[in-house]
Amino acid sequence: MDKVGVIHGRFQMLHVGHMEYLLAGKERCEYLIIGITNPDSFLTKYSDANPHRSTTLANPLTYFERFQMINTAMVEAGVKRNEFDIVPFPINYPKLIFNYAPRSAKYYMTIYDEWSKEKQLSLQNLGCNIDVMWTRTNSEKVTSGSEVRDCILHNKSWEHLVPKAVYNYIIQNGIDERIRCMGKEHELE
Repeated sequence: MDKVGVIHGRFQMLHVGHMEYLLAGKERCEYLIIGITNPDSFLTKYSDANPHRSTTLANPLTYFERFQMINTAMVEAGVKRNEFDIVPFPINYPKLIFNYAPRSAKYYMTIYDEWSKEKQLSLQNLGCNIDVMWTRTNSEKVTSGSEVRDCILHNKSWEHLVPKAVYNYIIQNGIDERIRCMGKEHELE
């Protein structure tokens, strides 16, 4: 078991597939650092490998909201709060990563597509010790943030796609309504 592990994602709707990923990372280490990519709009950059990741509609949540959802979902899943931390993880600006995560940690990843491979190469170029937990195709994903956001936009059932704590947070904070408004604004453009 690794002492410290680092895992990362946008979590632009923390869903059950993310929880599979986060919990698999936690099983491999004593202390897990969860990095939130695209923490701020000025640290978000377009990538040919996955162009939609940089759009406003694909990034409706603030860093703070994602922090809160990850925190409550991990605790709800039975992970002790002193066994993980949550930090910004500016994957689009890799040279900044070590401001938030230790160089000496094990970096856990999953590979689904060209964007995953691009991130893996960025971390390898930094000298990170990478553990690819699994490789799957996009069609093998449990769900995606895009699917959750699309269900919210079109008033379809989505509660089963996210942890209960995340569902409650979204409803209690009106994030579902914000996403619907963003979708309407996007249609008008």
